[in-house]
Amino acid sequence: MRRTTADRSPAAQGPGTRGPGTQSPGTQGPAAPTHDLRHHGDAEVRDSGAELTDLAVNVRSGTPPVWLKERIAASLDGLAAYPDGRAARDAVAVRHGLGAERVLLTAGAAEAFVLVARALPARRPVVVHPQFTEPEAALRDAGHDVERVVLDERDGFRLAPDAVPADADLVVIGNPTNPTSVLHPADAIARLARPGRTLVVDEAFMDAVPGESESLAARTDLPGLVVLRSLTKTWGLAGLRIGYVLAAPGTVSALAGAQPLWPVSTPALAAAEACSAPPALAEAGHAAHRIASDRAHLTARLAEFEEVRVYEPAAGPFLLIRLPNASRVRSRLRELGFAARRGDTFPGLGPDHLRLAVRDRATTDRFAVALAKALGEG
Repeated sequence: MRRTTADRSPAAQGPGTRGPGTQSPGTQGPAAPTHDLRHHGDAEVRDSGAELTDLAVNVRSGTPPVWLKERIAASLDGLAAYPDGRAARDAVAVRHGLGAERVLLTAGAAEAFVLVARALPARRPVVVHPQFTEPEAALRDAGHDVERVVLDERDGFRLAPDAVPADADLVVIGNPTNPTSVLHPADAIARLARPGRTLVVDEAFMDAVPGESESLAARTDLPGLVVLRSLTKTWGLAGLRIGYVLAAPGTVSALAGAQPLWPVSTPALAAAEACSAPPALAEAGHAAHRIASDRAHLTARLAEFEEVRVYEPAAGPFLLIRLPNASRVRSRLRELGFAARRGDTFPGLGPDHLRLAVRDRATTDRFAVALAKALGEG
């Protein structure tokens, strides 16, 4: 692992150039590559990419289910009234075995990152990379100098808690981590918690893990723990924007104080309540097992290519791969009808990395044919 501090020079703040880094303070050395922290998978399937088979966005295919669309549609009759989040908050609390005072509903996990950055104090914030880049972007936009702990690729991007500076008072880590698909042991992440530190764990993809093993969502004994969840991935609600925060009541109050009035819409609240009910949880559990099976099939097909490295073990609904000339291959895959997520916008990754969303076996088999053609032409 290595630690870097994000460059906060004016040039680094311009559009498309967010996320550069230098070596840790007091160490001389070359600047780290610039990373566009605002680039996300949806950029791969906009405009000319709209007709491509989408392997770039980690939203479960075939969603939202019909029953959920019906629940959301029924909520439209209440649009004349201001949103009332109490029932949805209570449903989320029951789902995790927590008191409602420990739940904050948000307009997706992305809003939660902004609230953390703006409402919670941090003298030395640290983001563990590679991971979803929005937490660092939100911290930087709020004026923080962000230090990076970059996990070692040779170690499979595994967490070593001792690599995080002891005096870091805000630490952000994903579990399972986007884009590496690593599921860190809950005990390892729990070792990062300590008095005087806020520990933010992004569990946006935890409901895609069978049994939600290694989740910290129900823990109330860890000081400073803040768990973020998203309902947009498993349920196909990226356009609706719904997620939530699980934290101590004081932290929830501080974050809520930074929200605008009525931050979550009535349809989003209806979705949160519905997706927290036992039948929905059972459906999500079945989907998680199906994703695991489909991921194993994707891994097996990728193993047919000697030049492709798959990072394992993987636990999320996506795989991180490395291959030579990945940028050229990705461009050729687009011509062949497939969108893959580039990896070089993630600190800790480079131009030879791609992220692939897990899809059904038939889609994977079609992709394998296209990949063979793209690699063969190289």
